[in-house]
Amino acid sequence: MNKIQQIALTKIKGVGPRTARILLAYCGSVDAIFGATRKELLAIPSIGKVTVDAILSKNYLEEAEREFLFIEKHRIQLLWIENPDYPKRLLHCEDAPLLLYYKGAANLNACRVVSIVGTRNATAYGRQLCDELVAELPEEEILVVSGLAYGIDVLAHRLSIKHDVPTVGVLGHGLDIIYPAAHREVASRMLDKGGLLTEFPSGAAPERNNFPARNRIIAGLADVTVVVEAARKGGALITAEIANSYNRDVCAFPGRIDQEYSAGCNYLIKTNRAHLIRNAQDLCYLMGWEDRGKSEQGIQLPLHQLDLTKDQQKVYNFLQDKEQAMVDDIALHLDWPMSKLAMVLLEMEMNNVVFALPGKIYRSL
Repeated sequence: MNKIQQIALTKIKGVGPRTARILLAYCGSVDAIFGATRKELLAIPSIGKVTVDAILSKNYLEEAEREFLFIEKHRIQLLWIENPDYPKRLLHCEDAPLLLYYKGAANLNACRVVSIVGTRNATAYGRQLCDELVAELPEEEILVVSGLAYGIDVLAHRLSIKHDVPTVGVLGHGLDIIYPAAHREVASRMLDKGGLLTEFPSGAAPERNNFPARNRIIAGLADVTVVVEAARKGGALITAEIANSYNRDVCAFPGRIDQEYSAGCNYLIKTNRAHLIRNAQDLCYLMGWEDRGKSEQGIQLPLHQLDLTKDQQKVYNFLQDKEQAMVDDIALHLDWPMSKLAMVLLEMEMNNVVFALPGKIYRSL
């Protein structure tokens, strides 16, 4: 597919991600959009005369050609929404960008992606929490995402570099600049194992309106968004709200009730917009990311050493067959009242025979 046309589609005035998707759905391809007649374009629902005039004007093609030369010169990857390398998690977001500009080495489709956001005015408490979180994240197939802004954002990137964790910064401007300029060095170091990502072409300045759009990508890229510290208002809470709208998990560290930069986190927890976490272990437990080979090997007993009651053995056998199961399914299979099963499961959990996962799911160890 013609990359210049892909770029061009994003430069047409009045054509945002949703409108572009409508055009693609009805026309079938970018080539077909640019080859369509006025009559054909006007027949598409939600596409008005002004938009059709903009498409047919072709005024954007020269600008698209210049952008193509820029990305070729600077070895920037063009990630079209139908490209296999396009972030798959973003595909589930209705307002996902059609096109992303990416420079770096990190896998945007890593097995586990965590977005870390927070206040520009990080306290010693917030910095310590962030350091401990990044240091204790799972070692395999993990990616940390943030926004390269002052405070918690750039701290998350710096700590990822320190702990050898791939990290990607999502920008609110083109890749021809770094904003804030003070973060050029860390941005450069991120390219070795992480990367820089934006939906904005070269020449796009870091305008205020760009950052809420940037925040939706930070939320959409990740399995979970972690708010380390945040005031009651600010970009971190916007990102958390967007993540919730995408049905993604949101976590927050609690803080003292009289601290300004804990107020946002406490609010998210109070209103059930975020799960309370204290450390990376809590995060991994919530997400089901525990490394069974590491965290459970030391506590698992050989089969011949398991001292199970007759009821516990029935639960254990069922979980061994299923690997993991919801508590309702266990009760149905055994034909037990929930009160009896709850007591048996609690005993088995205390003896490290079964492990409880979020969502009332159990698995044998």
